[in-house]
Amino acid sequence: MTQGRFISLEGGEGAGKSTQIRALAAALRQRGLEVVETREPGGSEGAEAIRALLLTGGADRWSPRAEALLFAAARADHVERTIRPALDRGAWVLSDRFLDSSRAYQGMGDLSDADILALHRIGSGGFLPDRTLFLTLPEAEATARARSRDGDASDRIGGRDPAFHQAVARAFTRFAEQEPGRFLTVDAAGDSAAVTERLLLALQDLLP
Repeated sequence: MTQGRFISLEGGEGAGKSTQIRALAAALRQRGLEVVETREPGGSEGAEAIRALLLTGGADRWSPRAEALLFAAARADHVERTIRPALDRGAWVLSDRFLDSSRAYQGMGDLSDADILALHRIGSGGFLPDRTLFLTLPEAEATARARSRDGDASDRIGGRDPAFHQAVARAFTRFAEQEPGRFLTVDAAGDSAAVTERLLLALQDLLP
């Protein structure tokens, strides 16, 4: 049986993660692999219910600590109900965001990176992707893409101010530097098909 692999795609708003998840999944299926596409928050029945709570309402609907706990709870259900069963049967799982988004988005201000990692150890046993692909894009291009996609309908997290999203980008860059064995940085600029080829190249050593 083919060994299951868990791959997360990370990056800021407008980096093209959702588009590339679909394209990468199609490319892997052409190689004969079973592929499960999923997302965070969400990816299981319980986690999708929590997603609705997290992404709707006013910017101050949840305190930073409550928000972090909700993300950790959603992830625990996602891992238990969707990700681990798929890996156990040999599938590849591609997730649009995972733990590192919580670290980047919630692990600032009231909460530290260590706090987010502690919640992840409690909720999901410290489970990590086999590889995290960090999609990078110049800020102006990412902003234009996000506006083209969302218009004025950004969710309560995506709609935060530019300074917040700049801090998120710095956090992702720091994680990639700190964990080169798990993270690979991929240029998300230019033609979508070319970006997909870069992602496949970044997974070459894991492919059967």
